[in-house]
Amino acid sequence: MTTVGVLALQGDVREHLHTLESLGVAAAPVKTPDELGAIDALVIPGGESTTIGKMAVRFGLIEPLRRSIEDGLPTYGTCAGLILLAGAVTDGDQPLLGVLDVVARRNAFGRQNESFESALEVHGLEEPFHAVFIRAPWVEKVGADVEVLADIDEHPVMVRQGKILATSFHPELTGDARIHQLLIDLI
Repeated sequence: MTTVGVLALQGDVREHLHTLESLGVAAAPVKTPDELGAIDALVIPGGESTTIGKMAVRFGLIEPLRRSIEDGLPTYGTCAGLILLAGAVTDGDQPLLGVLDVVARRNAFGRQNESFESALEVHGLEEPFHAVFIRAPWVEKVGADVEVLADIDEHPVMVRQGKILATSFHPELTGDARIHQLLIDLI
């Protein structure tokens, strides 16, 4: 059976596990390099990107994560996960995996009280996706191999590069598993 791990250092871990299980795959929290080696795909959840990065350093996961993703582990980052995957951020200093050729802007749409929801047109999905943006980043700059799958006002909010997906929004909060299915399809 396919097993999808969720990086379980901080953030929306439980919600992602539930969404993945609803798709009929085994879902497992990942906190160690050994657990990372036992999965077929990975979700890096939303939460606080600086905290997740510092915890990944503390748990000895930065290099194993980077190596696994570079070796082709299908990976999906939501919100803070997008930031952690990025090659660079425009603001702040934090640990990054640097595996996604984008520059991310943290809290690009504003603070907590500017959070919003939107019916988002996503390339590859027939119907709009109800996207929930909470202190969301956007992609400021994309590399040549990065495909923009959705944007808001010309700011990319969903991208794909090879077997890496990343969104500024939180599909795990919607009950709509189509974005998670895109990750499973990359396995």
